[in-house]
Amino acid sequence: MKIRILAVGQKMPSWVEQGVNEYLRRLPADFKVQFEECALGQRRGQHSGAKAKEQEGQTLLAKIHPKERVIALDVQGKAWSSETLAEQATDWRMDGRDVVLLIGGPDGLADACLQRAEQRWSLSALTLPHPLVRVVLAEQLYRAWSLISGHPYHR
Repeated sequence: MKIRILAVGQKMPSWVEQGVNEYLRRLPADFKVQFEECALGQRRGQHSGAKAKEQEGQTLLAKIHPKERVIALDVQGKAWSSETLAEQATDWRMDGRDVVLLIGGPDGLADACLQRAEQRWSLSALTLPHPLVRVVLAEQLYRAWSLISGHPYHR
């Protein structure tokens, strides 16, 4: 199984890349996670946020393969514990399809992305900055793998 994380936003601070890479390098080849960045939509004028969100949505949707399982990170999604994420990841592996996790831009995910998603997952009820979301997500995926494989990381 391959997990792709499509994230709106580019040019993250170096600490984000370091944090993400720390967890991704620990994962085995059969639980591959990769990040792909997408450009922010243009934000100008009175209705810039809505138009930018739609642009970002189109960019994200264009990168999704038809057979991939799509999970939207959405504040209105369901909150999962680390154990629940491990169960979800086990189900994803059994399903046989690759997984795509979507991280929206400053205005969230476009409606079309939310409609394409099979699941909506909320990392937190808190508003988290996008750079931090990437590190938290990488760590939680590593933690899920450690639970699945019986690794002592999750104690």
